[in-house]
Amino acid sequence: MGYQSNGSAAAVKFLIYGRTGWIGGELGRLCEAQGIEFAYGAGRLESRSSLESDVAAARPTHVFNAAGVTGRPNVDWCESHKVETIRTNVVGTLTLADVCRERGLILINYATGCIFEYDEKHPCGSGVGFKEEDQPNFVGSFYSKTKAMVEELLKNYENVCTLRVRMPISSDLANPRNFITKITRYEKVVDIPNSMTILDELLPISLDMAKRNLTGIWNFTNPGVVSHNEILQMYKDYIDPNFTWKNFTLEEQAKVIVAPRSNNELDATKLKREFPELLSIKESLIKYVFKPNQKTSVA
Repeated sequence: MGYQSNGSAAAVKFLIYGRTGWIGGELGRLCEAQGIEFAYGAGRLESRSSLESDVAAARPTHVFNAAGVTGRPNVDWCESHKVETIRTNVVGTLTLADVCRERGLILINYATGCIFEYDEKHPCGSGVGFKEEDQPNFVGSFYSKTKAMVEELLKNYENVCTLRVRMPISSDLANPRNFITKITRYEKVVDIPNSMTILDELLPISLDMAKRNLTGIWNFTNPGVVSHNEILQMYKDYIDPNFTWKNFTLEEQAKVIVAPRSNNELDATKLKREFPELLSIKESLIKYVFKPNQKTSVA
């Protein structure tokens, strides 16, 4: 589904929110590398007048929202900072969508796919993933709850492109937000297959989605699933042959985290149809993450 925006693919200018965030920073670097004109928004998402000033000053063709509260060091922070989480993730995102709609601008919104969990219709390991039109069924964490609320409300905005990101991974293995970096530093990990997002492959695709004026909800993950142990085995094979790890069960994990975590498979058929070159999760991991960082000879 497309939306008639002010911009043509030939002459785009992107206004990006989330300058200090991981995805926001990467978007700026991508725009520079591709010679795309862009500006970072200075306004606070929950301040409508500051967003209107940003749009007036930048005169963008498209707006990207990579700002939001995920919590530091993790989503457990949101459990004890509920109002701050609502202010940014709900009020702020809706305000930005509304300002963009008023000006005929498409908003590319980096959302989350952590609003689902395996269930009877989508059993773990079955290959049956949640589709874009499925209703969220995971409300275990306050973070996920706010994200599901916003997604539901944003369905009414025909100018919004919602990208469901999951467990983002990049080739920057020093980045503490990188899912691989996180799990290599954990004392113990659960071993569950999940859909994940390889940013090195998918962020450039999101720029193309803007140029194509795509809107609606998209499962923004590589096709297929990969488990924690499979990733850690690749890490051992490609990066550090001496690396070891320990597993524990979901029940054991529950004792050391405040809020439950989402585990699911998202169906990436819609994205793959639009971008046939999209690699499966394991192929993408090897091409974009492990091969560029390779330190060992893989047997």
